[in-house]
Amino acid sequence: MKIILASNSPRRKEILSSFGFEVVTVPSAPENPPPENLTVEEKVSFLALEKGLDAEKLYPDTPVVSADTVVVLGESIMGKPKDRQNAFEMLRALSGKTHKVITAYTLFYKGQRVSRSVVTDVTFYELTDEEILDYVDTGEVYDKAGSYGIQGKGAVLVKGIQGDYLNVVGFPLSDFYRSYLWAVK
Repeated sequence: MKIILASNSPRRKEILSSFGFEVVTVPSAPENPPPENLTVEEKVSFLALEKGLDAEKLYPDTPVVSADTVVVLGESIMGKPKDRQNAFEMLRALSGKTHKVITAYTLFYKGQRVSRSVVTDVTFYELTDEEILDYVDTGEVYDKAGSYGIQGKGAVLVKGIQGDYLNVVGFPLSDFYRSYLWAVK
């Protein structure tokens, strides 16, 4: 099962490959910013759609998937940290609280588009500054929304999750697979 992944995310490629997809990655970036009047979930969905538009044109007869993931605490959207201090601040804000991980994806195939978003609640332990700095110093924080990777050393920060674990890693495979089956039928 060949699929085009319009993303540079190594985690998304790994998740799809582990299920048996032959994954070809195509770098992508949204061409337009989302309109300001959208909800967070709508903004993430907009970005996921935008990321796949060019790949859809290049590969019209092959399934193409694009995605975007954000961490949301209250009304605040957390992307990837800019630097060490920014990573520390994000993790300090998440400490002892429950936040949402939202991944939206769009599947393009032969003129069809399926767009979905998946939300997982993640609760962090109450963390000391020392624990946060120790984690930041692992270097694991820099390419991850919210500054943590649940699949790595960041797992010890997490008290619990409600929802899809792989969504927190970076791609909701179970939900996507149902969309894939529908699209390629």
